Amino acid sequence: MSNVPLDLTGHWVGFCAIAIFCTAYVFAMLEDTIMMRKSKPMVFAGSLIWVLIASIYATGGLGEESGRAFRAILEVYAELFLFILVSMTYLNAMEQRGVFDSLRIWLLSKGFGYRKLFWITGILSFLLSAVISNLSTALLMGSVVMVMGKKNPKFVSIACVNIVVATNAGGSFSPFGDITTLLVWQKGIVPFTHFFSLFLPSVANFVVPAGIMHFFVPKEFPESVGKPQPLQNGAKGIIALFVMTIMTAVSFKNLLDLPAVAGMMAGLTYLSFYFFYLYKVRVEWRHDQVGGKTDGKPGQLGAPNELPETKQHFDVFHSVARLEWDTLLYFYGVMTCVGGLSFIGYLTFASNLLYTDLSPTNANVLIGIISAFIDNGTIMYTVLTMAPSISEPQWLLVTLTTGVGGSMLAIGSAAGIGLMGQSKGAYSFISHLKWTPVIALGYASSIFVHLLLNLN
Repeated sequence: MSNVPLDLTGHWVGFCAIAIFCTAYVFAMLEDTIMMRKSKPMVFAGSLIWVLIASIYATGGLGEESGRAFRAILEVYAELFLFILVSMTYLNAMEQRGVFDSLRIWLLSKGFGYRKLFWITGILSFLLSAVISNLSTALLMGSVVMVMGKKNPKFVSIACVNIVVATNAGGSFSPFGDITTLLVWQKGIVPFTHFFSLFLPSVANFVVPAGIMHFFVPKEFPESVGKPQPLQNGAKGIIALFVMTIMTAVSFKNLLDLPAVAGMMAGLTYLSFYFFYLYKVRVEWRHDQVGGKTDGKPGQLGAPNELPETKQHFDVFHSVARLEWDTLLYFYGVMTCVGGLSFIGYLTFASNLLYTDLSPTNANVLIGIISAFIDNGTIMYTVLTMAPSISEPQWLLVTLTTGVGGSMLAIGSAAGIGLMGQSKGAYSFISHLKWTPVIALGYASSIFVHLLLNLN
């Protein structure tokens, strides 16, 4: 029995699959307009495409072939799902322990001017997005600029554009920073440390437009807000364990040739045991309080000024339950749809069109521009499924372009979409669009720096 998939590109199943995928993607893009979560149409589309494929293969007695292909896609998704699950669980735990609130209040308490705050939020966005999701980073920094600039909408608008560019750039040089780099690393195409060769191109992508926008930021000072607050009990421990988890994942991948997700799951147990410890300490403190043994010093666990806590505050599964399930299921739908189109034969055709008719550099630059209109995770998974025969520097180039290309439009990345919803009109598609030429200059600069440094 042949292991070569049937060519269904000219079959009615192939045409229907394309129509189903495009329709689902339109519904996903209109999520905020029609008020329907993007995962629903995409998961349904993935299921429907594979039903059509399997029906043809089963009729021809080749049902095992389609089943094997689907399970291969499922294995890739399972690794991605568990990796993101652990990462998001840590972020939720840090949020619950007040880590991000403390950072926001610290920034608000320093009395920075608008121009200085513009650079501080941009640089922090760039650095934080290398280890946490660009959406979480954008929303955190967005909340800062919206409080500080509540009387200056011009500052809020331009600062939000800067944050979107910075978060997308910062996530492009770290395997943990964005879905694009994570997919490439997990595929084993680029070693962990080689991603950091994209650091300077990513810096150029952020600094060039920020340097131009700087001159349009108001020369004013907002009112200082509040005083810095101490971190809640256990916050520093969670941060340390998150760093240990990243180190574990890298060690599993580089030293033991195990999937990075195995190290991430080991790291999840660090957090589970730590939460168990925090809960036991809390229970023991309550017993001591009943016996009159507590000294009640401010800032200590259970001190009078601390908010009451329940068992769920020290339950890792509470943090798991608060994951962004819509995003996780959306990527399941995307991967099954793209995998189905690849199995039909369309991605082979697209790969030949891009990487044969065009040079790899031109193809990768074009793909980055397309990512301003289509989710970069979708684009990168599509390229990985095409599996073009290109060099490692070219793989790094397409990782860079898909990561930062979405900055050119507000709808091109999760950071932009999230900030549009959070800002309530202060930052919009149009306000971002007027800076697109400047952002495109940064996009071109990052490509130039990469070609200069990494393709010689």
